Amino acid sequence: MEAINRIHHISAIVGDPNENLRFFRDVLGLRLVKQTVNFDDPGVYHLYFANHNVTPGTVITFFPWTNDHYGRKGSGQVGRIAFRVPKGSLDYWKERLTAQSLQVEVTSLFGKDTLEFDDVHGLDLAIVEGETSSDHTDILGFHGSVLLSGNPEGTKELLTGFMGLKELDSNDENQHYETVGEEKHHIITSIPPQPAGRFGIGTVHHIAWSVPDMDVLKEWQTALRGVGFGVTVVKDRNYFNSIYMGEKGGVVFEFATDGPGFEVDEDMESLGTALKLPEQYEHKRQEYETLLPKLDI
Repeated sequence: MEAINRIHHISAIVGDPNENLRFFRDVLGLRLVKQTVNFDDPGVYHLYFANHNVTPGTVITFFPWTNDHYGRKGSGQVGRIAFRVPKGSLDYWKERLTAQSLQVEVTSLFGKDTLEFDDVHGLDLAIVEGETSSDHTDILGFHGSVLLSGNPEGTKELLTGFMGLKELDSNDENQHYETVGEEKHHIITSIPPQPAGRFGIGTVHHIAWSVPDMDVLKEWQTALRGVGFGVTVVKDRNYFNSIYMGEKGGVVFEFATDGPGFEVDEDMESLGTALKLPEQYEHKRQEYETLLPKLDI
């Protein structure tokens, strides 16, 4: 089978939706490209952000919980999410983040200078320089993420032996991998495993890997089941189709198709400006519009 080329999206649990919107739109400069509901829990928003061109490999999504149920970070979760910015813009981003009273630490987490910081709900984030770009200082998309695997060797076997990622290096603290597509997304698994995590505000729910179309998605479904993984049926998410599974380290993996895309119910210029509901919930629109907090868009 063809190797996985890139990350499709990453989905996290956060708090107040307007705080989430202000941070990722106004501080990080990403674009709200879809406001819909969690198809499995429609009383909760599902907000999608991306770069302004909605380039594949740039989408981060959120389930904003309006309670005070904070999670516990640990094994079985995706950890720190890293964004890629143009070469030469790291000092700009450090100044921009510290001007927002954010605590920024310079590390070498991804094998080069990495700005580590948290969002307003305690979500672990990072910024890493990539190649020179005409966008100057804008976030280009994902650089990669950390996987808090409860079984790093089992995760390694899946990533390199089955999904086709390339191992870059390893040390006593982490193992470092890279996707083979042009985006070259970086994945790190931490060593040794941490205590088990608990989902809630400030944690990442899953990472999704991109596959071209439904035929390839079904091939992955069959192949993963064939080596013993418990894989879901294909889920229709309106903007893509996907399957889910738990890998050996407990992290939730999703495999998602590139299409049909976000323009199936909005044109490019108006993406994210109105609440979009899947067909099965459209008859309850008034209820959800009353229940969900109004977004400051």
